[in-house]
Amino acid sequence: MRTLDLRPWTPDHAVVDNPPMTRSEAVTLGVRVEVESELIRERSDATRNHWFFAYHVQITNEGSRTVQLVSRHWIISDANGAVEHVRGRGVVGQQPMLRGGQSYRYTSFCPLRTSFGMMHGSFHMVPAGGEPFDAEIAPFALGEPELLQ
Repeated sequence: MRTLDLRPWTPDHAVVDNPPMTRSEAVTLGVRVEVESELIRERSDATRNHWFFAYHVQITNEGSRTVQLVSRHWIISDANGAVEHVRGRGVVGQQPMLRGGQSYRYTSFCPLRTSFGMMHGSFHMVPAGGEPFDAEIAPFALGEPELLQ
């Protein structure tokens, strides 16, 4: 499945084309955000409509200016069309500062009431001596591996 990005391409924003459904990658103003999700079977129970997913995030500053991640906005949707917006300071209790060439990795979790869903969003970044911007988190799937093949 391909994600169609109708925004015009610029050197400041690019979505990497056609990753596997459980992975996504986007670059905004030199900040690359890569995500991969997986089902945690031992914490999921289909009889109770409870599926538990982990998502692994890597944020890389490919630019020369130091940037700080100050907040997040996730948009989570399930197969029933329910949509939840999750906003907050930083990620996993941190507001990482990334110098040029540095990366920050973390893992977090998302419960769903359906066996399939999608996530996307943005990280609000503040560069040293520059204008704040939102680094895109491109859409990726949450799903049972059998359903995503």
